[in-house]
Amino acid sequence: MGKKREVDDRFKKFGTVSFTSITKVNDFIDYLEQGKVMGTRCKTCSQVFFPPRADCHSCFSSEMEWFDVSGKGKLVTYSKLEFAPIGFGDDLPYAIALLDYGDYKVFGRIADDVPQDEIQVGMEMTTRVNRLPNGQLNYVFQKA
Repeated sequence: MGKKREVDDRFKKFGTVSFTSITKVNDFIDYLEQGKVMGTRCKTCSQVFFPPRADCHSCFSSEMEWFDVSGKGKLVTYSKLEFAPIGFGDDLPYAIALLDYGDYKVFGRIADDVPQDEIQVGMEMTTRVNRLPNGQLNYVFQKA
């Protein structure tokens, strides 16, 4: 009999509600556990991806490398949420945002400890790993 194949389900550790349990970029979770937020870059054409991808839509290569989402991003836009989808109601109110890092953009949440009245388009922010009370992992934006 053949050996039973194990399912790589590391992505179930991501987010308040994990919508994806299996993906080709499960190493993303290992990096979060190490305190790193990572994206991928195509080794063939240098296309940059966040969230990370295992395959390049530009040149169709699967030769990818990981890079650290570090430094400062500029807040492009944000929205303060007073209503939330199922599974996120206990988090209200919170803010979602888009940071521009130049070669790529990162969509995510603004950290709860950033006062909502201090959030302004154009401000510099950084992306950091966040561990939720239930042990799940995600990433949030904080003031630079």
